[in-house]
Amino acid sequence: MSNAYWETLAARSNGMHVPADFEAAAYRMVTEQVLYHADRASKAAYHLVERYERDIRDALEPLGVDVRVNRQLRYVYAIPRHGKSGGATTLQTVFALVLRMVYEDGAKVGDLNDDGEVICDLIELEEKYRILTGRELPAKGELDALMRSMKRWGIARLSTEHDDIGDEGLVDQPYAIVIRPAIVDILGETALQRLSQWQGASIPAADDAAGEEPGHDDVTEQP
Repeated sequence: MSNAYWETLAARSNGMHVPADFEAAAYRMVTEQVLYHADRASKAAYHLVERYERDIRDALEPLGVDVRVNRQLRYVYAIPRHGKSGGATTLQTVFALVLRMVYEDGAKVGDLNDDGEVICDLIELEEKYRILTGRELPAKGELDALMRSMKRWGIARLSTEHDDIGDEGLVDQPYAIVIRPAIVDILGETALQRLSQWQGASIPAADDAAGEEPGHDDVTEQP
């Protein structure tokens, strides 16, 4: 997208934004996939995309990226129309689908916080993972890596009582996994159907490549 496009949008903002603000927000939509109002570092970008939704969508449409806004839970997300093959491992895919099911169960009983998130402690996650996959939850090192991927995809993050866990990894208990509402958009009903097919069956080896990076309902169509 040419700089003239961003300059035009900036001019329409009556001095509230400069062209770089729009350019940066569009770039973050592509690279981060989900921007939440609840995240301090994303709040300004969320407001810009929410306000100029049609313009940001038009800018990213030639790249094959759909931009959507959830104003009720206040997040914006990007859905690539052409998923990249081989982007996620089977372990990442299975873990993400388990989180999706945990979110589904929590949402059904209204167990959501004000930001539409479901909080899942390690004990519950271990139990759900064992029931859904027939395997034990990955050990700390693998779990660290999985959670970094979930955070990068905008579908889950780590939290402690003080919500002070960074990217360095997990800390001693207690801690919880915060499953974020965009997981419903990124891993939809097709993904849940695939998880149900895996229950009671043999899940592919954890180091095999899954079909595509999370970004649409068909993320697990080619494990």
